[in-house]
Amino acid sequence: MCADTPGNRVPRFDPLPQEEWDDVLKAVTETIGPLNVVTTLARHPELFHSWIGFGSMLLMKGTLSARDRELAILRTAYHRSCAYEWDHHRVVALGVGLTEAEIAAIRLDPDGHGWSEDDRMVLTAADELHVNGTISDATWTALSTRFGERELIELVMLVGHYHMIAFALNALRVQNEESG
Repeated sequence: MCADTPGNRVPRFDPLPQEEWDDVLKAVTETIGPLNVVTTLARHPELFHSWIGFGSMLLMKGTLSARDRELAILRTAYHRSCAYEWDHHRVVALGVGLTEAEIAAIRLDPDGHGWSEDDRMVLTAADELHVNGTISDATWTALSTRFGERELIELVMLVGHYHMIAFALNALRVQNEESG
């Protein structure tokens, strides 16, 4: 699921050693654990401090349902071939009620699974943002029957954010915690 060959999966930066963690990173790791995504991005403290607030808002304080959020994130991880993002959010998705069959179907064409119209809208939005960098009028109209202004803005920002994080995770070759 990775664009690189397995031999090229050596991290470009090791996670920041614990003795170099600042108070912000310590607080984050106390909440979510010492994930390599945070301990690697914390090598740039100013950027990390700005990013963690935005990412946390989308992940923990957003207006979208947890199901919609995780469908959008996993579809984005699939499109970006980001194993780290996929593996971590697969666990989150299971925790918010998605089934193994649904998670596996995220890798298929939306017609390859019996998605509800609500789920299909979110997956289609993620697909269109990935392919076209925008959402078609037809999809926007469908989404607007279900989501208000804030949720629509958040959905677009969520998909864009997870594209950005996938780029960073893949380019920096951040390893899953079990890998290294």
